[in-house]
Amino acid sequence: MARSRWWLGAFALAGVALLVAVFVLMTADQAPDGRTGPPGRGPLTVVSIGDSTVSGEGAGEYTAATDGKDGNWCHRSPNAMVNHIELRGVTEHVNLACSGAASKHIRLGDKKQWTEPSQALQLKELVKDHRVAAVVVGIGANDEPKFSRLISQCFTAWFSDEAAPCNENIRSDWDQRVDTMVPKVADALNDVRTVLREAGYRKEDYQLVLQSYASPIGPDMPESLRNLDGCPFRRADLRWVRDTGAIDLAAGLQRAAEKADARFLDLSRAALGHEACSGGEDKNSEWFTRFTVRWSDLEHADRANHAIQESFHPNARGHRQFARCMSEFLPSTEDSAACLVGDDGNLHPAASVTAEHGR
Repeated sequence: MARSRWWLGAFALAGVALLVAVFVLMTADQAPDGRTGPPGRGPLTVVSIGDSTVSGEGAGEYTAATDGKDGNWCHRSPNAMVNHIELRGVTEHVNLACSGAASKHIRLGDKKQWTEPSQALQLKELVKDHRVAAVVVGIGANDEPKFSRLISQCFTAWFSDEAAPCNENIRSDWDQRVDTMVPKVADALNDVRTVLREAGYRKEDYQLVLQSYASPIGPDMPESLRNLDGCPFRRADLRWVRDTGAIDLAAGLQRAAEKADARFLDLSRAALGHEACSGGEDKNSEWFTRFTVRWSDLEHADRANHAIQESFHPNARGHRQFARCMSEFLPSTEDSAACLVGDDGNLHPAASVTAEHGR
């Protein structure tokens, strides 16, 4: 009788072990807490972090708080790309980007841009009452490459008949400057990850995407607009910015994304045929602002220095196109892609530009 009970106990124990094994196999791919998305509470949200290319500079209708009030010139616009991104389940869009920001203004720390604390610290506050599904980052051009300053230098060179094209000076250390930028952008991305990890996020709970910069100008424009009425640049500089500067910058940013295990969306050729002044008399096909002066700002000493700040930035049409491409890229499984104009005239993610052009 005792032996019989021993066999029954052994069978029961074996049965329990089998059930445990089956349960482990069934739940091996599930999170310990059973959740299927970002932790915390609040609406599912997509967030933008970075500089003027994502804040909405050039897209107009800036929020009052970021259009010079108390020294804040972040120029956030409701027309900015993040507000047009469509992602399943997302109901809120939050723009933390600030015009003029560099990587140091993203990172955890005490660096401020236009009176605002670091964007990583702002994200840290945001996750207390938002569930972040994606963070879209556009940063790097205001680090060593000084891409916006490069545009300004080429703008200035147009005024002098005797000066050499500005790209001749820029090329001498351009590659080195891009290389110096790479670890700074990677560190900024890693700080974004740190914020989310400390808030209880796993990597699979959200997407982190770094995007590059579309060339705002190109050589294909009427000669009548190569002046202060549109785009005052030398053709050699227009060609270098589009065909070399923007693509080299994208290659560096892709390396930064890889270092931080982030996804990468290449915009370096996204505006091909839609750059500022490319439409001639019809601006409606252009995705970037031409030389722009906010004349009313010139009437106030504290605003005068920002009167041409919108020039050569994505306009509202450009932001909608970039958002279209990002919306298609986010649900995909690709680690990287390039936004290129399709047969329908709109942007779509495709094979990388770097590979396509053999650079």
